Amino acid sequence: MSIERSTETFYERLPCQLRFFDLTDPHHFVPVPEDWYILVTDIVNSTRAIANGQYKDVNLLGASSIAAVLNAVEHRDIPFVFGGDGATLLVPPSVLPAARDALLATRAAAKQRFDLELRVGIVPVQRVLTQTTYLSVAKAAIAPGYCQASFTGGGLTYATKLVKDPRPDNLYRLDTYTAIPADFTGIECRWQDVPSPQGQTLSLIVLASPSSGQSTSLIYKKVLTKIRALYGAEDRYRPVRRESLRLSFNPRRLMAETDLRSHSQQALARLRYLGKVLLENLLGWLLMALGPTLGHINWGAYKQDMVAATDFQKFDDRLQMVIASSPEQTAQLRAFLHDGLRAGELTYGLHVSDRALLTCMVLDRARNHIHFVDAADGGYAVAAAALKTQLRHKTQNWKSYVDLSRRKHLRPRPQNLALE
Repeated sequence: MSIERSTETFYERLPCQLRFFDLTDPHHFVPVPEDWYILVTDIVNSTRAIANGQYKDVNLLGASSIAAVLNAVEHRDIPFVFGGDGATLLVPPSVLPAARDALLATRAAAKQRFDLELRVGIVPVQRVLTQTTYLSVAKAAIAPGYCQASFTGGGLTYATKLVKDPRPDNLYRLDTYTAIPADFTGIECRWQDVPSPQGQTLSLIVLASPSSGQSTSLIYKKVLTKIRALYGAEDRYRPVRRESLRLSFNPRRLMAETDLRSHSQQALARLRYLGKVLLENLLGWLLMALGPTLGHINWGAYKQDMVAATDFQKFDDRLQMVIASSPEQTAQLRAFLHDGLRAGELTYGLHVSDRALLTCMVLDRARNHIHFVDAADGGYAVAAAALKTQLRHKTQNWKSYVDLSRRKHLRPRPQNLALE
């Protein structure tokens, strides 16, 4: 087998046998081939868009980036991760042109239909392999037919930084549009917001600090162990439960999908698409209530299959989770994370809502449906902004500490720096 062929099918051949907790062991990860490419998308000024009430549009476009690429590459098994206000995907060189066109078409749709700017970038994997960063991937079995990609090494974070560089001559950012429409088949936003079974729904991002003197894998293991101690088994803190799932029949709630997927922005075309969605929701409600097996789909078990296929916890150079929590549990978790922050072990972002938001990618309703979950009212995007603020303060405090140490002829000791 040639090197080119072996890298083409690299991810497809990667075993999918891990549990989520196993991802804290770096030995389960394997290097991504150097000839692959990292695709990065995110909504510019997503925090402002969320403040203006567009949090559902922001989540929809993040998921749409994934669907557009998967449809363009004919549903090949490629690794991706949903980030709330964007997405990251990895592709082999053979499908890069098709993936690039799909993202540019998604960028055009974001502007034309939602007046949002979708930043798009492409970075060669080889570019992120440095003395301090690498890129490795693992597959975890989340549900039957759904294996979730997880990443470590800092490579995705570095690629995102390259794409977000504001310089006008940025070689990695794609600032053009395309008139070719994207194929958003499979993207659905047809469920009501899911109320938290515990009162609160958290979007949590944790970034381990390698400068703490501990391995990042050990820090993440400590965080997940604490979460297990606070909440119990995974099913106890899943933000989506079968009994909480309700299809929406409110036309206003169904307009985001309608705006994205109707083939024309003319009022009549949008009305036809909206009527189709309402009819399909009515049919789905009846089938799930009666529970027959039709077209290889067990409709009585469909909601439970949905719950199993939600991406409520993942790794992409950092730990990201959506958690059902009580106010008391949230306070205990926040105190634990703040202790880790003061000790220099981690930084974190935490957003609290009372419900979760689902954006669904249904490529095959019987075997291939993935449900992206985030806390409502901003979710990961707001948590990421809080994380950036902590990192900025940490950097500023460390620089001040170093300057003071130099003036006093002291040797800096970052492990003693406590952030208040």
